[in-house]
Amino acid sequence: MRNPIFSSRTRSSRTRKAIALSIPALLFVAGVAGTVLAAAQPASPAPARPATAEAREVLHVRVHSIVHPVLADFLADAVEEADKARAAALIIELDTPGGLLTSTREITQSILAARTPVVVYVSPSGSQAASAGFFILMAADVAVMAPSTNAGAAHPVGGQGETIEGVLGKKAEEDAAAYIRSLASRYGRNQELAQAAVVESRSFSAEEALQARLIDLIAPGLPQLLLALDGRPVQRGDQTVVMRTANSPIREYEMSGWRDLLGVIAHPNIAYILLTLGGLGLYFELMHPGAVLPGVVGAIFLVLAFFSLSVLPFSYTGLALIFLALLFFIAEIKVTSYGMLTVAGTICLVLGGLMLFKSSEPAMRVSLNLIGALAVLSLGTVGGLLALALRARRRPVTTGKEGMIHQHGVARSDLAPQGKVFIHGEIWDAVAQEPVTRGETVEVVGIRDLLLAVRPVRGGRLSSGNA
Repeated sequence: MRNPIFSSRTRSSRTRKAIALSIPALLFVAGVAGTVLAAAQPASPAPARPATAEAREVLHVRVHSIVHPVLADFLADAVEEADKARAAALIIELDTPGGLLTSTREITQSILAARTPVVVYVSPSGSQAASAGFFILMAADVAVMAPSTNAGAAHPVGGQGETIEGVLGKKAEEDAAAYIRSLASRYGRNQELAQAAVVESRSFSAEEALQARLIDLIAPGLPQLLLALDGRPVQRGDQTVVMRTANSPIREYEMSGWRDLLGVIAHPNIAYILLTLGGLGLYFELMHPGAVLPGVVGAIFLVLAFFSLSVLPFSYTGLALIFLALLFFIAEIKVTSYGMLTVAGTICLVLGGLMLFKSSEPAMRVSLNLIGALAVLSLGTVGGLLALALRARRRPVTTGKEGMIHQHGVARSDLAPQGKVFIHGEIWDAVAQEPVTRGETVEVVGIRDLLLAVRPVRGGRLSSGNA
């Protein structure tokens, strides 16, 4: 009886093991069969939103500054981020008066090398893409302007805004003209008018630019722009990319706080302010040693100014004139020039500001209003400190040996010619030029070591208690 029971349990155990081993195989077969059947069935007429370009985000960058190396690095990072995220488009919202041509070339190179379609959008209303900004606009896959904006005026000029004469001017003009023609021809834009913006300094409103085929679209806002871009083909290398932006989420790509600060510092006006205020801080510290705060703040301002100069095309002549102005201000402390050194320092400060930056872009030079304001501020500050110094110098000395001269005291003994006098709460040895009786008022006329030279003040007699 035991054997049948044993054999029954054995068969049951084997059956359970067989079923357990067969379950994964059955599930695998069912999965394969389901996949085959699903592939064989026709697609649903109303599918869920596919994971295509329509679902990709749009990277949005705001540029409201002059064109300088910090901005070039930032836009290069933005292009790299858009490529890494496989974004549907990179939209650069632009408002700039111009900037450095070297930085402009770096930006256009980044745009042309991008795998992501790049849209340059001159916005909001009232903005401009002048000078260097016009080159960036022409480098975009899609050039767009908002109503009431303008672009153009890209003629190269000299460091002080003057026309570059001679062969050098012709070379600069031809180089810029060829550059803008190459950008315009890449996207089938009007080369003649694009060149006119360089050669003749022409500027165009949004409507004029659209009519002249310099831009592709006019959009009043970002939502309208995304709708207008949807379905637009863009040539990226050998491939044609169709943008799907109608329902794309927008991600703002912003500068870091540190890079934003560097971008603010890298401005000609800010650099000139930092140089001037830094110099005045050191001047104040030399005038009043031990004040500490003006010297520390002045040193920090100068370090920040040197960073600004490291990314801007400054002139050593202008920088030398500013430091010469500082030396004149300091020399005014030691040399009696009746204000002539202060006037010379102010003149050097003005000339240094005018010559500090050598750039063909008006936006890359120091504002004349700022130069005048800082010149007046410097003149007033140095003049005020000089007036205080002269007033302090004329004030009688009240401490030390010099402070004892012409002080009055009382003779505590007869001075014939030597005795004791009471001055400033102290008893001194004194010698008199003529006999002095006890209790008579005396005046100090000299001092050597601890011996006072006094003379009597006739008609003045004080009691020892009052002294």
